[in-house]
Amino acid sequence: MSKLIGILGLGIFGSTIAKTLAEYGSDVIAIDKSEENVNRIQPFVTKGIIGDFTDMELLRTVGLEDCDAVIIATGTNLEASVLGVLNCKKLGIKKIIAKAKNKNYREVLEEIGTTTVIQPEKEAGLRIAKKILRTNIEDIVRLDDQTSVVEFYPPATWVGKSLIELDLRKVYDINIIGMRKSKTGKLLVSFDPNDPVTEELVLVGITESDTFEQIDYLNELK
Repeated sequence: MSKLIGILGLGIFGSTIAKTLAEYGSDVIAIDKSEENVNRIQPFVTKGIIGDFTDMELLRTVGLEDCDAVIIATGTNLEASVLGVLNCKKLGIKKIIAKAKNKNYREVLEEIGTTTVIQPEKEAGLRIAKKILRTNIEDIVRLDDQTSVVEFYPPATWVGKSLIELDLRKVYDINIIGMRKSKTGKLLVSFDPNDPVTEELVLVGITESDTFEQIDYLNELK
């Protein structure tokens, strides 16, 4: 069964989310004051409505209360975002996601009960900066706020030593759970920790995200 998602605001951010959700089978109700924005997204969504999403009656008329989640995608008008969140709460929508342009907007939106507040520009900037800083890390998958699965190349000083010798759990607080023979190789979860580490090996471990990332960014894996 497909999910029904509401998108309030159809700038670049909102339109991109709406198209992506629709491409992956979600039903989308999209609302924006601009006829041009709505016409642009109309072919991709279930309903495209020209109107003011701060108008509660409009939201009821289009059936927004049936949505599994609503994304308030305008981040420049705090009053509109707040009214959007409050209207969604009155409609009983459980998952409300809102865009914020700065820390002050984020604090206000969190205070009134927004489920998730995002700052796309800030978060994109952080991702790019971290990608540039990576020394050995190839990929990171966050499991929660504290823990990640990290794929990384061993530094040159590890080559020829075994995982037993390196004792990475003690030194870097990372548990090696698998490895690949190369970047595109199959993930191996059964391996001998006494085998020597090779240069082309990609190690996969579970670790505290920020700690291990900082070690890598500062080039302190020794």
